Amino acid sequence: MTTTTVRVPAGWPATEERARAVQDELRGRVVLDEPGPPPGSGRVTGVDVAYDDERDVVVAAAVVLDAATLDVVAESTAVGQVSFPYVPGLLAFRELPAVMAALEALPCAPGLVVCDGYGLAHPRRFGLASHLGVLTGLATIGVAKNPFTFAHEEPGAPRGSSSPLLAGEEEVGRALRTRAGVKPVFVSVGHRVTLETACAHTLHLAPRFRLPETTRHADALCRRALRTTRT
Repeated sequence: MTTTTVRVPAGWPATEERARAVQDELRGRVVLDEPGPPPGSGRVTGVDVAYDDERDVVVAAAVVLDAATLDVVAESTAVGQVSFPYVPGLLAFRELPAVMAALEALPCAPGLVVCDGYGLAHPRRFGLASHLGVLTGLATIGVAKNPFTFAHEEPGAPRGSSSPLLAGEEEVGRALRTRAGVKPVFVSVGHRVTLETACAHTLHLAPRFRLPETTRHADALCRRALRTTRT
């Protein structure tokens, strides 16, 4: 496993006003008309972050899986200081410097990237998955544990059932049942993937548990790294 130090990019927003302006500037670059890689092909990478609030430290993890077998191929972590305050809707500005550093430290191409969070299912339609995709050019999706501010009907009980995640009448994602009778996850497009493909990837990546294996591995790795770091 590779560990790297986070370096905040030059010109990274330091205020809420500037961060919202960046979201407005980049949102139009999200690509929505590419299908994305077929589920079960190539590689797929999970990213996640963990914080130590007392020390103001953030750790990001990137874990690459073989998409067909779901075996771990490579992993990396990045450690640094938190670069932006906690503001709902602007979480990407706290997490992206560390996430991008972890991705850059991987010894192989990540393939599709699965974020523990949102893409288009975001009040400004530009969550972390979309932001990461635009900055890196990678195909990305968001798979979140809760629906944020959006409405949905409960999907059917069987695995694979889904219902629209709605902002008024606009579908911004899907509530997707990955285990029969278990609370759904909330899938949204990040960049260069359709919603249908994003849902198909999520089901393929969650053969036994509610959360995708990409998220489970990345969550465990960043928490483990946080416990051992002395930054």
